[in-house]
Amino acid sequence: MADLGQQIEELGQKARAAARVLALSSNDQKNAALMAMADALEASGEEILAANGRDLAAAPGYGLNAAAVDRLKLDAARVRAMAEGVRQVASLPDPCGEIIREWTRPNGITITKIRVPIGVVGIIYESRPNVTADAAVLCLKSGNACILRGGKEAIHSNTAIARALSAGAVKAGLPAEVIQLVPFTDREGVRLLAQMDRYLDVIVPRGGHALIEAVVEHARMPVIKHYHGVCHVYVDQAADLAMAEEIAVNAKCQRPGVCNAMETLLVHREVAEKFLPSVARALRDQGVELRGDRRTVEVLGAGIKAATEEDWTTEYLDLILSIRVVDSLEAAIDHIEHYGSHHSDSIVTTDEAAARKFLAAVDSAAVFWNVSTRFSDGGEFGFGAEIGISTDKLHARGPMGLEELTTYKYLVTGDGQVRG
Repeated sequence: MADLGQQIEELGQKARAAARVLALSSNDQKNAALMAMADALEASGEEILAANGRDLAAAPGYGLNAAAVDRLKLDAARVRAMAEGVRQVASLPDPCGEIIREWTRPNGITITKIRVPIGVVGIIYESRPNVTADAAVLCLKSGNACILRGGKEAIHSNTAIARALSAGAVKAGLPAEVIQLVPFTDREGVRLLAQMDRYLDVIVPRGGHALIEAVVEHARMPVIKHYHGVCHVYVDQAADLAMAEEIAVNAKCQRPGVCNAMETLLVHREVAEKFLPSVARALRDQGVELRGDRRTVEVLGAGIKAATEEDWTTEYLDLILSIRVVDSLEAAIDHIEHYGSHHSDSIVTTDEAAARKFLAAVDSAAVFWNVSTRFSDGGEFGFGAEIGISTDKLHARGPMGLEELTTYKYLVTGDGQVRG
């Protein structure tokens, strides 16, 4: 294990050196690197797809369900979209150097609070190879070096993507080590990475509960957690039911294997008998398995499973949905507080007072009114891409874009002031 520890240490040393170069790089230099990285992804398309094919061939051995395989799968269109995402990040404003606040003290000292890179960011993730590109380019644009550790199910895809990105950075004159991928996937590597506070400034785990808990247990640096998404849509008694059905079907079915997909549908009792049969048909047409509480089963009858207590806290990441009939807006809010993961939750209603109460009372990173939870996404928020969706409250919350990958420092200037 000493050899493994030495390899992790070397990654950290190289990342710290690369971060110092990046911190002094201009926006033009970083953008040139990003454009070269996008070109490199497209030029390496066949290599990336061949590597992805190896991962897909191994997927059955890892017991991945259909939704997980969809997250893993790349095709030519997804590689092009990945490259276009890199170009989009290049077009975004550089957060580094932004003056957050500036003031002058009575003694003539001027204090400027400016935005600066965090330094070296460690990101541990599972399954989705596009995260390799998203994380790397957001880190680079915000002036951070990154060490990436993907899951075993995507190791070949991640390696090919990271190789292309690193080559693009080098072509633009930046160190290859601004982007590094940990070349092994065992959990001991996670522990060693989490304990490397000498070089890592922050670590961001995104994946299953066990992975995140392992990082939290061992980390010696700040952790920004991206816990599972037990997301809710609440259909209020004053909802436009046609709108509610469209939102519910989209939130569950548009891409069920991602963290902002709806996992529980809450329906006010006053509209349950009218709404549930219609939405159930629409969901079943999309292949969704329904599990309901007692009142839902009474309305829908045969063909729906009785939900268990475990269902209300489960992130299915699949075409499975739990449904509960609630007595009131307050009951819906209480359910979300008790069973939710503080990720993304939505209310559908024409009653502004009810909506405002829901928006204020639900303690989630993103709370929606008449909008699908699927919009809880860095790209949809205009961030270009995202590291993930933080369910923490410090230092970042919700979709993590460029600004969330920075910190700040104070520049203090004067003309000889000394303290008496």
